[in-house]
This record gives sequence, C-alpha cells and structure tokens, in this order.
Amino acid sequence: MNPAPEVVSPEVISLGCRLNIAESERIRALVAGEGNLVVVNSCAVTSEAVRQTRQAIRRARRANPDARLLVTGCAADIERQQLAAMPEVDGLIANADKLDARAWNVPEPGRTPPLQRTRAFIAVQNGCDHSCTFCVIPQGRGASRSLSVAEVLMEVEAHLDQGAPEVVLTGVDLTSWGHDLPQNHQGSPALGTLVSALLDAFPQLPRLRLSSLDGIEIDAALFDLIAHEPRVMPHVHLSLQHGADLILKRMKRRHSRAQALDLVARLKAARPEIAVGADIIAGFPTETEAHHADNLSIIAELPVVHGHVFPYSPRPGTPAAQMPQVDKSVIRQRAAELRDAVAKTRAAWLESLVGERLSVLTERDGTGYAGNFARVQLPHGTAPGTIIALTPTQVTEGLLV
Repeated sequence: MNPAPEVVSPEVISLGCRLNIAESERIRALVAGEGNLVVVNSCAVTSEAVRQTRQAIRRARRANPDARLLVTGCAADIERQQLAAMPEVDGLIANADKLDARAWNVPEPGRTPPLQRTRAFIAVQNGCDHSCTFCVIPQGRGASRSLSVAEVLMEVEAHLDQGAPEVVLTGVDLTSWGHDLPQNHQGSPALGTLVSALLDAFPQLPRLRLSSLDGIEIDAALFDLIAHEPRVMPHVHLSLQHGADLILKRMKRRHSRAQALDLVARLKAARPEIAVGADIIAGFPTETEAHHADNLSIIAELPVVHGHVFPYSPRPGTPAAQMPQVDKSVIRQRAAELRDAVAKTRAAWLESLVGERLSVLTERDGTGYAGNFARVQLPHGTAPGTIIALTPTQVTEGLLV
C-alpha cells in the first residue's frame, strides 16, 4: 500500500513593515489551499530592503525548488522589471491586488483570519497622500484609503473570537485614517474616533497597540486615549525621521524638533510609563555634522528606547535622490553612532524596569512583551497567548529576566 502523499502548505514570507505583516496574514488565509506555493511579500522602503527581498527570493527558491514562487508587496511594483527578470520568480502580484482572491486564482473566501496568535495585526489604512522627499512608498501603495469603522470592528471581532489577546492597528500612514471617509458634522473622522469605537465595542479586549504614528496628526481624542486609557498600551512609535529642523524641512516633514519634544513631554506628564520609539534616518542628503548632532541629541532628550535607524539610500524618482549626497562611509558611521545612542538609552530604560510589576503578553519563543514593549524572558513552560504578571530581577542580553 502506497503511503499518502505529503500535504504541502503554502509559505508566506513577510518583509518590512507591520502593515506587510498584517497583509501577509490575509494572504496566508487566501492561499491556504494552494499547496506548493511560496509568496514573498516584499519591501522597497530602502535599497537595503530591496536587496533583502532579492535575497529572500533566492533563499526561498533554494529551499523550495519545485514550488510556484510569487512576489507581491511594494518591491513588486517599484522594482517590477528587476524582480521579473529573476529566474527564481514565477510571477508578480501587484500590490493593489494582493488582497484580492482573484489575483491568486482562488475562490473568494470570507474575511476569516488565520488561527489564534498572540497579537493580531489589523491593517486599517493603506497608501499615503504626503510627499516626503525621501520616500518611495506612495509609488507602491497609492493614495491614502481607510477601512470604515464597521469593517475594522468586524475584523477585530473575528480575531477576538479566535483568542487574540492583543490587537495592533497598523497602516502606511496610520494617523491619516479617516481622512478619505465620509464627513460628519465635525468633519472627517480621525484615528481617535476609530480607537474609541473599538474600545467601546469590545470591553473584553485587554490590549490595544498602535503602530507608527505621525505626531503632528495625533488628534485630541487619540492623545487623551494614549495618555489615560489603560487598555491602550503605553508605547508610542513616532515617524520622527530626524532631529534637525532644516533636514526635516528638506524631507518635507510637517513637524519640527520642538513639536516632537513637546508631544512626548505632554504624553509623559500624563502617563510617565510611556515608552517612545522612533524611525530615524542617518545621512540624509546635505546632512552636516551639526545636523547629525541634533539627531543624536533628540534620542537622549525624548528618550528613544525603541529605535529603527535607517541609513539613507536614494530611491528612484524621489526628490532627495537629486540632492547633494552624503558619502556612504559617513552614512554608515553616523548610523552606527545613532544605533549606539539608542542602545544606551534602551539599556538605562530596561534597568529602570527591574523590580517593577509588569503585565506581559507571552509569545511562542519563550519571551513576551510588556505593555511598554519591553521584551521579557518567560519562565520555562509558559503557555503562549496569555497575559501574566512578572517582576524582573535583572537585565540579560537586552531581555528583562
């Protein structure tokens, strides 16, 4: 008697932002019955991200020589010719089509999310209407568009029904949620409207986390919820980008250094335990040593304890690519100095948490995340997907233990 053939499940490889993570979960549900398939959900935010996309494609092909390999995500649009020429790639799915079942040649499913996880990433917004001079993402994501409140509530309910104890709202430009939705007597709804509706609709939801926020767009209702609502996690990740006003202006960012510092000061005055994360670019065109010093100092002043440092790389079709460029070796050195600065503020912050009682969401890898996004080593045998109280006694290799 011949053995039954091995059932092969599709693999979805997610690169880049939290929005891609959320969309990869949806793609995984769409292609669940497609067998020997590999999907690479790509990123193109920097030239390094494109390099990692190509590397992931080659690695996936070596591991799955007989699979159908499809690429979607931002790089599938922005670097379409380059990726289409790769012999490992069988096809490209446009970013705008990747959540459409027809693009994958599968029957239209319901909006059922995958099985229970510890954190449910929900993409409530996509695209961007701004024109930051360094950013190529609008080329791959298009104009800003939002899910309605009703659509978000339906998706959150489905995840809660499957046991997810934390919901993470994400988007390309999350704080622009609602700008494209029908207006009411107060104008277009803002993100605070959505967060308030979600918390009201699901009193059983223990933890709500927000992904990257544009500080200048945080509305009054959202500020109040971050500052005072215990179910909104005390963790704010800002799309900061730089600490020097002239560079912010050349980036076409809409905030100043003083505004960023004031926002964090007001949040911490209301809720001292709030932890701040930030995206920071090293070596933007025309950046001087004085500008770099401003970048370093804002890390300490906020302080930034969760830092994403990006060495600047020119992206095709962006205004910044035409500006006077900083030498690559200088960019690398400045990025290293920024990472060291973040590491110092993070180390001091973690030490300050020793002895504090923390509420920790347990993950599958033996660690968990406190509300402020500090990573915690769990006692052996702790089940994933639960919220437990722990009091760390030390810091070991960047983990509270």
